[in-house]
Amino acid sequence: MQPQGMQSKSIVLSALRGDKGGQITVLTILAAIIFIPMANTLLPVGHPLHVETFTISLMGKYLSYALLALAVDLVWGYLGILSLGHGAFFALGGYAMGMYLMRQIGDRGVYGNPILPDFMVFLNWQELPWFWQGFDQFWFACLMVVLVPGALAFVFGYLAFRSRVSGVYLSIMTQALTYALMLAFFRNEMGFGGNNGLTDFKDILGFSLQQDSTKIALFIATGVALIVSYIVCRSVINSRLGRVAMAIRDTESRTRFMGYDVDGIKLWVFVLSAVIAGIAGALYVPQVGIINPGEFAPLNSIEVVVWVALGGRATLFGAIVGALVINYAKSWFTVEFPEVWLFALGGLFVLSTMYFPKGLIGFINDKVAQVKRSVSNKDKDKTEEVTA
Repeated sequence: MQPQGMQSKSIVLSALRGDKGGQITVLTILAAIIFIPMANTLLPVGHPLHVETFTISLMGKYLSYALLALAVDLVWGYLGILSLGHGAFFALGGYAMGMYLMRQIGDRGVYGNPILPDFMVFLNWQELPWFWQGFDQFWFACLMVVLVPGALAFVFGYLAFRSRVSGVYLSIMTQALTYALMLAFFRNEMGFGGNNGLTDFKDILGFSLQQDSTKIALFIATGVALIVSYIVCRSVINSRLGRVAMAIRDTESRTRFMGYDVDGIKLWVFVLSAVIAGIAGALYVPQVGIINPGEFAPLNSIEVVVWVALGGRATLFGAIVGALVINYAKSWFTVEFPEVWLFALGGLFVLSTMYFPKGLIGFINDKVAQVKRSVSNKDKDKTEEVTA
């Protein structure tokens, strides 16, 4: 019987075997979460390789977006479900973490109430709502980060898949779901901060969110979560379940005719994807310092689809690359040319559809294969000349 460490190593190696792009992506993220904090703490300010703490928080936000893109690629790339509502699962995970962070403020809020958050005092709430109970405990908040998006995905997926809703109709339903949640969370009586959402967080697990060490720890935690989620998704895809999921994507009716539980498999993968999106939202909130109903906006979910399409659908690591590249470009455009960003995003999507139908990763793979064929043909011609 193998030791626990050896078994974990075997699982990781098995998941990444034959996945060169994934190996490079995982190693790059691993190197980033090791060396970037070192560049911040060990190198003095003014050193050309010094990394500012603000930059680390920004990169942590990008990694949480990459985790969300990974979740979308799992269902879209390998199951064929174009979800335009994954922003809802992301936001729900974020709200669960935000509720914990709000409870940690205690009597340090504007109104000094040790139990009620400031917005509840302002709205004359007399007691803490029942659904806020337990969020003063970190373990309970983490449980809700997983359970709330997972439960919503289970109920929605069960009803949709059992009704055989698919294609564009399912996409519209996912978009309607996130839009309905956005409208609900905007209402003050819902008890989630209304239009302003949840903000003014102080600390997490007793550590101040303003400290550089806490920001670095959150960045590392997000990178680790992204690596672990990638390995989990790759393990699922490499398994028999993953092969059946791809069969459903390509020929659902034939897969159903062969006796597979198509609805159950679609539901399982959809729930897993929603849970990953919820974790992404939970890691996002303490790094940006706010969560509001705007995160439910359908445009956000559509933007995630653009990340996946540009990076390379059905590659997993392509979704990560797309999220990182586009969000870096967004940050640059919003500083240099703020009025142009939305047009640039639309242009990127059009260009990727016309000239990069397989995304950047697919384009690179095609070019590499083309070079290999060219070299192989030249070697073959030389061999034939020598033989002649």
